[in-house]
Amino acid sequence: MAQIAEFFNSVTQKVDRDKIQGMNAVYQFNITGDDGGSWNVNVSGGQAVMAEGTAEGPNITLTMSAGDFGDLLSGKLSGQTAFLTGKLKIQGDMTLAMKLQSIFSLG
Repeated sequence: MAQIAEFFNSVTQKVDRDKIQGMNAVYQFNITGDDGGSWNVNVSGGQAVMAEGTAEGPNITLTMSAGDFGDLLSGKLSGQTAFLTGKLKIQGDMTLAMKLQSIFSLG
């Protein structure tokens, strides 16, 4: 599951800068279980800044098990399927969730 930490360590390089122009949002990722953790990505001013830990007042919080998140990263699980089957819990602005795949190269 080192791929989860690797993803978050390189997430700012994976961001499509054209798609975040004009955005001002904080994404909170809570990955549960072994190899899990909390990370947040602040998207504003055409930049994305990743930080480990919990952000104060995120616009959206995504919670998923480490195993399911690994499947999402490897393409074995789509974000839509994860959400519809309850493997991905989302709190906050759902429009931000719909932008995840194109912004962060997820699933």
